[in-house]
Amino acid sequence: QVQLVESGGGSVQAGGSLRLSCAASEYPYCAYDMFWYRQAPGKGREFVSRIDSDGTTGYADPVKGRFTISQANARNTRYLQMNSLKPEDTGMYYCQITMYGGSCTARGIYWGQGTQVTVSS
Repeated sequence: QVQLVESGGGSVQAGGSLRLSCAASEYPYCAYDMFWYRQAPGKGREFVSRIDSDGTTGYADPVKGRFTISQANARNTRYLQMNSLKPEDTGMYYCQITMYGGSCTARGIYWGQGTQVTVSS
């Protein structure tokens, strides 16, 4: 089974920083793109950031200039560095991967369990 392990959530004051990580199990002949989503209480799940298998990155407008997604030293791990955090960044953050490849036997979309981020004023 494809598994995602998330870490790095916690509580921080406005203006502070957190670094989330997501480690995905890897399979032969499979590549994947990784996404972060978040969900605040009473709101739907919204896109935050992505990094493709070729290193291409993207961000939602509310986090541009503050968040950075990157490849970690471990080949199966990606970081989401969150700086200048605001109370509106509060929510449950979910890692997601889309796995693909012509000979990949684990093609599909997979979600992590989520990690809580709380930003106080």
